[in-house]
Amino acid sequence: MNSFFVLSASKIKKYFFLTIALVFAVGVIYTERDNITVFAPQQPLAIYNVPTERNVVALTFDISWGDKRLEPILEVLKQKDITSATFFVSSVWSQQHPELVKKIQEAGYEIGSHGHKHDNYSTLTDEEIRSQITTAHSIISEVTGTSPNLIRLPNGDFDKRVLKIASELQYQVIQWDTDSMDWLSIGTDKIADRVISRAHPGDIILMHASDSAKQTHLALPIIIDQLRDKGYDFVSVSELLTQTETQGQSVTSS
Repeated sequence: MNSFFVLSASKIKKYFFLTIALVFAVGVIYTERDNITVFAPQQPLAIYNVPTERNVVALTFDISWGDKRLEPILEVLKQKDITSATFFVSSVWSQQHPELVKKIQEAGYEIGSHGHKHDNYSTLTDEEIRSQITTAHSIISEVTGTSPNLIRLPNGDFDKRVLKIASELQYQVIQWDTDSMDWLSIGTDKIADRVISRAHPGDIILMHASDSAKQTHLALPIIIDQLRDKGYDFVSVSELLTQTETQGQSVTSS
């Protein structure tokens, strides 16, 4: 009888500590739930780069206002024989300048959405976020005749709600690894140096074609020539996503 009692007490003690450990683990998981992704492998991601060993980069240009800077940029791309690039256009801008949108299309470049109003989407309600993305989609689709599936959010601003809603609307959120800072007009050489020194295989490079980007078309030839000298080829964002040699691996996310 005594041995039976000792054995049972030992088991009770063991299960007690296992229960305590389990409760502690659950508490940790709950507390850190926003930082744990292993349990949610399908959660939407924002893409900053694509892991690849190939020397390819994607030149991307955001446009939300103005009509002075796009054509000089298109002319540089043509002169430098760049056949692939991605332009993220706001729906308001595309509606105001359909002739410029057509020039992007005629040059063969990819067009993605830059949203509707230039607001920080993380400050909006779920309903407002959905409305901004769908309104932009409708207008850009009408102007271009094609439906975009890539979006760069205004100011690059998003949170998990924005990523989730964009994903539900069949959009992939595209960020960048290399920021040219061209919209600040920091100088042609500084813009070029920022891009050239930071570019890496699978990089997404942020530039602008709005009227605030007064030096982009001057820095662009330097960037293209020097990256080519380093062995880089230029692709669109969609080409970057499909040509990666490491498909299935996670890309950088926020």
